[in-house]
Amino acid sequence: MSTLDEEARPRRRLSREERQRQLLDVAWQMVREEGTDALSLGRLAEQAGVTKPVVYDHFKTRAGLLAALYVEFDTRQTVLMDAALEASEPTLEGRAGVIASSYVQCVLSQGREIPGVIASLDASPELKSIKCEYESAFLAKCRTALAPFAGKDGVAPAGLRVMLGAAEALSHAAVTGEVTPEEARDELRATIVAMVERNARRN
Repeated sequence: MSTLDEEARPRRRLSREERQRQLLDVAWQMVREEGTDALSLGRLAEQAGVTKPVVYDHFKTRAGLLAALYVEFDTRQTVLMDAALEASEPTLEGRAGVIASSYVQCVLSQGREIPGVIASLDASPELKSIKCEYESAFLAKCRTALAPFAGKDGVAPAGLRVMLGAAEALSHAAVTGEVTPEEARDELRATIVAMVERNARRN
């Protein structure tokens, strides 16, 4: 078939799901190459080769786009962690290793983009509430996974927040090259084990 024939053939219209996938992929690329500040619905439409109404139909606002990026990150993290927990040894070291590896691996897979997205979420009360909602779900999952080793009262909320802070800081350090991914995972695993054992002694 000639090039002219190929050009004359109408392009297949993307489904709504396929279009959203394309827009999210382009948005991640923009954040990676230009930073979160450069991300707007108009620029996304231009980079994706679609009209502005198409982008607005999917995300409504810039806040909606940022929320969609964060939700995708969180969903990917949840899938990784659920699968790893299912296959892990039912020991404190095993569960702590899964949480540490899953968190660091997910951040590394997203690269330098996710810290900018998270920072943007923290700057907006509307978006911060979304972030808090997903963080709470993640912490609840961790609390359940670690409960058999934490004593009768389980892991205290303060301990879970310490774990999350360490996870974010160590993952960011691994992304920037300050530490290796292995160092980040090992340190996070050790932090989780120490936190749970401290809880068990208190209960």
